[in-house]
Amino acid sequence: MGSFRSTDRNRPGSPAMHASPARKLLRAGAALAMAGVLALTPMGTAAQAQGGIPLVRDAEAEALMRDYAGPIFDAAGIARQQVDIVLVNRNDFNAFVADARRIFINIGVITDAETPGEVIGVLAHETGHITGNHLVRLRQALANAQIIAVIGAVLGAGAIAAGSSSGSSGISQGGAGALTAGAGLAQRSLLAYRRGEESIADRAALTFLQKTRQSARGMLKTFARFADQTLFSAQYTDPYAQSHPMPRERLTQLETVARQSPYWDAPEDPQLQARHDMVRAKLIAFTAHPNTVARDYPRSDSSLPAEYARAVVTMRTRSRREAVEAIDKLIRRQPDNPYFHELKGQALLESGNPKAAIAPFRQALSLRPREAQFQIWLGFALVAANDNALLPEAERILKAGLQVDENSPIGHSQLAIALGRQGKTAEADVATARGLMARGDFEAAKRYAARAQKNLKRGTPAWLQADDIVSYKPPKLPGRS
Repeated sequence: MGSFRSTDRNRPGSPAMHASPARKLLRAGAALAMAGVLALTPMGTAAQAQGGIPLVRDAEAEALMRDYAGPIFDAAGIARQQVDIVLVNRNDFNAFVADARRIFINIGVITDAETPGEVIGVLAHETGHITGNHLVRLRQALANAQIIAVIGAVLGAGAIAAGSSSGSSGISQGGAGALTAGAGLAQRSLLAYRRGEESIADRAALTFLQKTRQSARGMLKTFARFADQTLFSAQYTDPYAQSHPMPRERLTQLETVARQSPYWDAPEDPQLQARHDMVRAKLIAFTAHPNTVARDYPRSDSSLPAEYARAVVTMRTRSRREAVEAIDKLIRRQPDNPYFHELKGQALLESGNPKAAIAPFRQALSLRPREAQFQIWLGFALVAANDNALLPEAERILKAGLQVDENSPIGHSQLAIALGRQGKTAEADVATARGLMARGDFEAAKRYAARAQKNLKRGTPAWLQADDIVSYKPPKLPGRS
């Protein structure tokens, strides 16, 4: 699992924003820092960011999410490249939008969902929030109720180093703000407003599914899960103190409309189902206890998803030789699967053999040449190989990956090493500064950027990147002076 890079992509914007990659990096952070929260949660409460938001990076899972969401975005009139889908390393079934350019979705949505339709329904619901312009209107409501909801500078925090020798499912976390709520009548007024927005998003999701000729059965199954989870607690809950409608109420309203669609009985796409089964097995294997994986994917199961899950667990818990043997077995079954080659490279890199990891990462990249995460993996291996002859290629590959996945802390840190070893100290300081910005450590980033500027020619791209960081001021939060 390519698990250490952020999701922010290059976005079209004003000419000033195109002046340097650093400006786009800063803009991404500002957007997240100013974001309101709209959440799809089992208990119907607003997503409360208590501490960090651990993010997961995986090229295979992200590609599947983009393919799930693509037709929905088309139906909604949203450019596919406009919205990123960010994977959150939490196992509960939840998703939310933080601004008009990001949908956050817990990996628990994928691992709990048995069919693509269950995930597509969640993405359709969150897209309904975006098209309904609920984020702007929610911020107005928040200001009126004197409530501030902030997701802090998530800025591409690293996520789990899946398959690490420690077996830990989470390593680094992004910065996050807190949701603070007003009291009394003001709070209830806001929550009532939110309930209306949730119902609008539900109806929009049904429209998008019908336009794309997809069944809403998966979406209904998701809402039924919410209803089951809250069946007991709902007996003691004040419905007017919840931000979402009561789950059973939502389920009844949706089912009545959904069953009227001519596509209610439309089957799942078999190719998407196969990919879903693979990604689900992979995520379970990386995040669950090995005993859980053994129960869900026993040796008697010879399917490809089961072998995939067992190979990942072998990588997490056994020797490098055993892990490579298990992954090579997968490669023999699907030689052109780039994610199997990526997994092999990761197993070799994390077990301390970066030179051997170079070849499988190259193969993965040859099969999917535009995948930025593969480029950063390869650049990482080239740097870690500790061969000065490989540094120019590592620099080139890392820069190419960062052109697309520009908020990758590891990408910037490895680029800084490659530049520093080649004697390009000032440029290395800029790369370090950008990596620190991606982690949300603005003060340290400014120090490195200021030091770099002293040794760079004024007006050069590197100098401008450093200048953007030095002059950056965090945005003021709504409702604050």
